[in-house]
Amino acid sequence: MRENSVNVWSPLQRKLGFGIGHGSGQFGHFREVTWRPFMKLSARSYGLYALFLLLLVGAFVCTRMLDYPTIFAGSASSAEKLSTSKSQIYPQKTQTIPLNCNALNHTGTCPGDYPTTPENYTENRPSPATCPDYFRWIHEDLRPWAHTGITREAIERAKRTANFRLVIVNGKAYVETFQKSFQTRDVFTLWGILQLLRRYPGELPDLEMMFDCVDWPVIISRDYSGPDSPVPPPLFRYCGNDDSLDLVFPDWSFWGWIETNIKPWEALSKDLKEGNKRMNWIEREPYAYWKGNPVVAETRQDLLKCNVSENQDWNARLYAQDWGREVQEGYKKSNLASQCIHRYKIYIEGSAWSVSEKYILACDSVTLMVTPHYYDFFTRGLMPMQHYWPVKEDDKCKSIKFSVNWGNNHKKKAIAIGKAASDFIQEELKMDYVYDYMFHLLNQYSKLLKFKPTIPRKATELCSETMACQAEGLQKKFMMDSLVTSPAETSPCTLPPPYDPSSLNAVLRRKENSIRKVELWEKNYWDYHSKQ
Repeated sequence: MRENSVNVWSPLQRKLGFGIGHGSGQFGHFREVTWRPFMKLSARSYGLYALFLLLLVGAFVCTRMLDYPTIFAGSASSAEKLSTSKSQIYPQKTQTIPLNCNALNHTGTCPGDYPTTPENYTENRPSPATCPDYFRWIHEDLRPWAHTGITREAIERAKRTANFRLVIVNGKAYVETFQKSFQTRDVFTLWGILQLLRRYPGELPDLEMMFDCVDWPVIISRDYSGPDSPVPPPLFRYCGNDDSLDLVFPDWSFWGWIETNIKPWEALSKDLKEGNKRMNWIEREPYAYWKGNPVVAETRQDLLKCNVSENQDWNARLYAQDWGREVQEGYKKSNLASQCIHRYKIYIEGSAWSVSEKYILACDSVTLMVTPHYYDFFTRGLMPMQHYWPVKEDDKCKSIKFSVNWGNNHKKKAIAIGKAASDFIQEELKMDYVYDYMFHLLNQYSKLLKFKPTIPRKATELCSETMACQAEGLQKKFMMDSLVTSPAETSPCTLPPPYDPSSLNAVLRRKENSIRKVELWEKNYWDYHSKQ
């Protein structure tokens, strides 16, 4: 940091005339009108007048010093000392965390000046808001270890399918890789965790975790349900289901999915919001739209049977996505922000949960959700008939036909469902909350560890520089676009308490009742039409 002690008081000197030529400027005039009367005063009057002058000058100086950020602007060192004082009056400017590629090139290791303690930036942060309600599922996901805690032995048993082990010690990240993931899922998952460390330096406790980047969960509940069963191994992944105990974590695409040219979520969510403004709901095509890869799941191939044909129109417009052709043609037909032109959009799972869910929900269209079997970290906060319309998996075509007809005949209600979903995505799934979900999940998880995390012998230190500085092409672009450049200006949102049994049952019961109501309406609709 540059020292400039000579100029510390130069703004004040200019104000009072110090260092300015004799009799010149404001101070010259001040001296002339204040000292001239002394030539005619007695010794006693002289003393009283001197005291008065001393008080006047002192008051003037003190008044100017109240504006100390301006006065000390010439000295970075002095201003820094003031801004980090425990008794500071004004909130300090947010600290910047540069991407120091020069240090990496020089030493071959992560920079040594990474902030790893929070005291320089957490003081005077605004009080946090309460987290969205879906954060309460963090407590439910960790409940299997609430009484036993998590041992190192339990973690080692999760290694069987894990792609990597991540360890955080003293605010720094270390990774031990077991097997490469499909595409760049592991790369951008690790990148996201590194951005979390930059967002909340020194606020994450020491921890050790295993991460599996494959879609479907593998920690099956029934294998750990008996009285003599072992403690389940804690394993992080992107989705779970009612029959598994895997810990759900935000997926890699929040920081970009280079293989499909999908931007980091912060930029893409803004594009989707702007895309919604191009065409209001009434002006959109009055059909259900889906575009995706049908090869990954039988249920998607079954969905294609509902496409419009010469013999039948199920109110569906369905398209198979050829990603190979998209890559060759520069992704001209896969811009998500330009696909919000239908009143209804279909969400259907692939081999497990699908990344596409948040993009579909963000479209202002009514999301027709084919009965899902999996959930990610936020979807348990969605409510049927409020955020989406349930579609039966075993009778898709007739269910879609009824859903579209219902919406077209109840336009105000349909518009409200589409708007509630996009509002949820824009407000409760913004990147601030994605990071805060990661923060709280890892904090609560670390409290269950019954051992002190240490750096594994085969692990290497990981930082933003080791990942981004040597990256190329779209990978580098997405990393730079999603780089956290300074600590958060607010504390993490306040984690809501766990569900008590009655409130959790009430939530689950409300979902079941809403789905049954729609199924009853649908049955009555088709019963009526079968009699015509």
